Amino acid sequence: MMARPTLYVALLTTGVLLCATSIRPVRGAQQFSEAEIFFELNHTDGDLGIHASIDGEPWTDLEIQGPGGIRLLNVVSRSRLATQGMTQLFFESADPDFEELRPADFFRRFREGRYNIDARAQEGGRIQGSATLSHVLAAPPANIRLNGVAAARSCDDPLPTVLAPVMIDWDPVTQSHPDLGKRGPITVRLYQLFVERDGVKLSLDLPPSVTAFEVPRGVTDLGRDFKFEIIARTTTGNNTAIESCFRVP
Repeated sequence: MMARPTLYVALLTTGVLLCATSIRPVRGAQQFSEAEIFFELNHTDGDLGIHASIDGEPWTDLEIQGPGGIRLLNVVSRSRLATQGMTQLFFESADPDFEELRPADFFRRFREGRYNIDARAQEGGRIQGSATLSHVLAAPPANIRLNGVAAARSCDDPLPTVLAPVMIDWDPVTQSHPDLGKRGPITVRLYQLFVERDGVKLSLDLPPSVTAFEVPRGVTDLGRDFKFEIIARTTTGNNTAIESCFRVP
């Protein structure tokens, strides 16, 4: 899957540990300005991962607890980093394919529900927040076309050759995933589109009402073979991605 925003810290517990105490709201605690925990499905490759993005005032240690007080993550800064303080944390777990980790086992490992975040503020007091993790994933973007030609199912299949400018379009995503996670209503918050060639990448966010984009000639002039990815991001934060490739003559 294509690169995500810069990883400031990438630490994720691989086991599930029971905490001695549960995180409780602290009167007068500051609140994180951003607190998101979500799943990302690569529908094309068949893998799942869990991600988080947390931002706020400087802190020195941080803990995330899930339903039942189960610890998801514990970060403690030391020495000069503790003196400097940390403000932003983004992590992305490993995402083994479904043959190595079955989706049902993945979802049992990461229960849906409320996850509480608690940090020790660098200058005293606490910083807290919470995020709700949902097992409802969006269906993958479907009926993807390149100048009206059906996209390849993956980059390993025969690729369509299309003339620039290349219009990429797909059907609106309105349903939950038919096979993975839990069925339920979904609302797409935005689509993300990435087009990449030899490390040069076009990336943009599109509102849910927009399901088409014409790739600028300045991008397609860079070569012949291109990879693209479309992500449907729901209002609960979960991402469903699909990847393919195309060629220009």
